[in-house]
Amino acid sequence: KALLTQARLGEEVKLEVYQEQIIIRPKRRAREGWTQAFRAMAEHGDDKLLDRENITGQSSWDEQEWEW
Repeated sequence: KALLTQARLGEEVKLEVYQEQIIIRPKRRAREGWTQAFRAMAEHGDDKLLDRENITGQSSWDEQEWEW
């Protein structure tokens, strides 16, 4: 318990065996912290689509390069 506290791994840990070693990792829930990360992205304007053309299913490449 003292080692876990000192390593700041939290209340629950995950144990794994890898090549004759015991690995101790903090147990985290899937998607932990995503809400805060998305909120920060929105505040900084980083939550925009990178390629708005793909919303319609057609891009400039489709119009110029593709041969039907």
